[in-house]
Amino acid sequence: MSAEPAEVQAFLEGAVGRIVLNRPRALNSLTHSMITALRTTLDDWTADDRVRAVVLTGTGERGLCAGADIRAMHDDAKAGGAGTRAFFRDEYRLNALIARYPKPYVAVMDGITMGGGVGLSAHGAVRIVTERSTVAMPETRIGLVPDVGGSRLLARAPGELGTHLGLTSAAMGPGDALLCGFADHYVPSGRLPELLDALARGGDPAATVAAHAEPAPPAALAAHRGWIDACYAADTVEEIVERLLDSGVPEAKEAAELVLGNSPTAVKVALTALRRARTLPSLEAVLDQEYRISCAALDGHDLVEGIRAQVIDKDRDPHWSPAALAGVTAADVDRFLAPRAGDELGLA
Repeated sequence: MSAEPAEVQAFLEGAVGRIVLNRPRALNSLTHSMITALRTTLDDWTADDRVRAVVLTGTGERGLCAGADIRAMHDDAKAGGAGTRAFFRDEYRLNALIARYPKPYVAVMDGITMGGGVGLSAHGAVRIVTERSTVAMPETRIGLVPDVGGSRLLARAPGELGTHLGLTSAAMGPGDALLCGFADHYVPSGRLPELLDALARGGDPAATVAAHAEPAPPAALAAHRGWIDACYAADTVEEIVERLLDSGVPEAKEAAELVLGNSPTAVKVALTALRRARTLPSLEAVLDQEYRISCAALDGHDLVEGIRAQVIDKDRDPHWSPAALAGVTAADVDRFLAPRAGDELGLA
């Protein structure tokens, strides 16, 4: 009986080290063992002179990576969450390594790239989207807050685009991913084999990718900067929702409904986290903040309930607690951000 193929395939191809996420039936969602394998591979290749650059791709045409294996997270959180805390710790440390990797790190964000998939790709040196790319930080939909350094990426997006994306959990197409700073180049999926061959032949990876890039589709969010920047500049989620509903813009009303459908606790914590991420000095400091928030979420109600509603039972009817924004106090938000004994990442 043949062995199951590795969930992370790592091999040399000419001048590059290739990493292929290989759980296509699960949209290459991440397990703890995959995080460990990725870390080991990158550490090994740091001192390998044969590896001039690293290229990350995913098996299948549906996506690079849909994020963490949240079914496993759901079960572990119900049992106390120790395994998920360890997962987050190693995942966030891996995100920091990718951002500081000493060799060019090229990420091909083809198809669905969400949550943990963003953490593996959008901190890389060269980030590629295709016409199939769907990029998102959808955490508030399941009672979590943008993590894997995503709060830093969202905080650095133009104007209030990142606040809009973080609170609504809305997805970006390739044009929006470029506009918001999650990607660098647009390469049609049909040109990827040619691009991978060219990268394997050596040379400067950034120049090689740029030579294969084409003009991206228009950024859909660009036309909505007016109401997005005006509404999301408010100090509280309640005021943001009020501005969205009062704007008279149909898309703004839809955004308000998305915010109101997400975890009230998560959206309030997310707004505070995004505003703080604008002032934190480094990705490592942001990851430290995110780790405190994620560990606190494991002790709460909404994460398990959000995953149940979206993934386990798929009834899309989460019963949040508190059920409305008014029920989430400033003290509730502070609890997510406060230092906690044993829940410190210590990167910064």
